[in-house]
Amino acid sequence: MAAESSKKLTSEQKAAAVIVALGADKASKVYKYLGEDEVEKLTVEVAKLGHLDADQSDAALDDFYKTCLTQKVVTDGGLEYARSVLEKAYGEATANELLSKVTKYLKNRSFEFIRKTDSKNLYSMLQHERPQTIALILSYTDSEQAAQVIAELPEDKKIPVVECIARMESASPEAIKLVESQLRHKFDNILTTDYTVIGGVDYIADVMNHMDRSNEKAIFDEMGKDDPELADTIRKKMFVFEDILTMDERSIQRFIRDCDMKDIVYALKNATEEMSDLFYRNMSSRMAETIQSDLEITVNVRLRDIEEAQQHIVNTIRRLEEAGELIINKGGKDDIVV
Repeated sequence: MAAESSKKLTSEQKAAAVIVALGADKASKVYKYLGEDEVEKLTVEVAKLGHLDADQSDAALDDFYKTCLTQKVVTDGGLEYARSVLEKAYGEATANELLSKVTKYLKNRSFEFIRKTDSKNLYSMLQHERPQTIALILSYTDSEQAAQVIAELPEDKKIPVVECIARMESASPEAIKLVESQLRHKFDNILTTDYTVIGGVDYIADVMNHMDRSNEKAIFDEMGKDDPELADTIRKKMFVFEDILTMDERSIQRFIRDCDMKDIVYALKNATEEMSDLFYRNMSSRMAETIQSDLEITVNVRLRDIEEAQQHIVNTIRRLEEAGELIINKGGKDDIVV
């Protein structure tokens, strides 16, 4: 019972907890403002929620209240005013967390039509735009979609777009509205009159993490000639296949359990001896024998297939990190307590 009580709720579970706490009548009014996909996801979460103790319910409602308050002060007075108010009320750490959550929501309201467009259509729409315009619009897409579009861009635009996103820090609502107007799409007015944080090194690193290995290498090789410092800054923010060597063994054992056996075989086909030994050391002896046996009979493998398998493994690691099931050491200042 104690373990269940201390279990941290996901953002989806928190939303479901708020809906349950509101009661059927008020909850039905909230549903009117949601899209079909949101209603479906929320309903599924409510159905799966089960029993919550008082502490969990109170925590979810408190989080919801703080988020609503944050959105209001951002809208009324801008980000700096909101930061000042929230830091006085809750302290610097909580204020930063709340502002990050709300500014992400405000950002997601812009270019909403993009999220309903597949990467192929988005590329068709953007391919003839200037790199600065492409960078601005891709900063409002999810990182995987942005990676797919950048991969298709011609070489003379690919590097400038990556550099523009990496150097991007903010854009005024007026500039965003102008770009949207030029693309002949309508959407709601931006809620804040302050500047919204977009793009930047963290975002482009996330984009590059979703890029296929061939394009990733080509972009960094070219960028390394023009701006080696920026290329190095982005690379340090990324997690690539070779970074598995920096992971702790418990985390390695965790992601191996979720990997496809074929991906491991292909990924180790041209891996270093150090990398191969690390994998074998963190799997059962039976699995290691099977992998080694498959490697011996797996011949004439295309480099593209090896890179794709390595990317699948990286994607699995990143997904598990986001779920809090393993740790990626990115060389930052975070200390790990064991």
